[in-house]
Amino acid sequence: MAQTNPGKDSQASEAKKIISLPTSRVRLIMKSSPDVSSINQDALFLTTKATELFVQHLALTSFNNGAGREANSLDYSDLAKTAEETDTFHFLTDILPKKILARDYLESLEQLQDEDADF
Repeated sequence: MAQTNPGKDSQASEAKKIISLPTSRVRLIMKSSPDVSSINQDALFLTTKATELFVQHLALTSFNNGAGREANSLDYSDLAKTAEETDTFHFLTDILPKKILARDYLESLEQLQDEDADF
């Protein structure tokens, strides 16, 4: 008869309680890299926890610096502003660009085309 280790089971359940992100999704993202062949459980847990802390830090910084502080809310524009203005999060500017209206984009595109035609 197989004997299980109750201490190990309780440690696994405690680890699941202290992370909010689904580890299966994090594993899927990690496995999407061609450089990764297998993923250790400890590495998966630490990556999941680090991702969770990063998202929490981004949200808190965006909330404190954003316009939604008065309304007790966090908007996409707050995240985009934080990514653009904070050196720590500047690498996210491609992922979180500021939203612009279609007419503003078309106007800037026409201006670029006019400038290119002048040369």
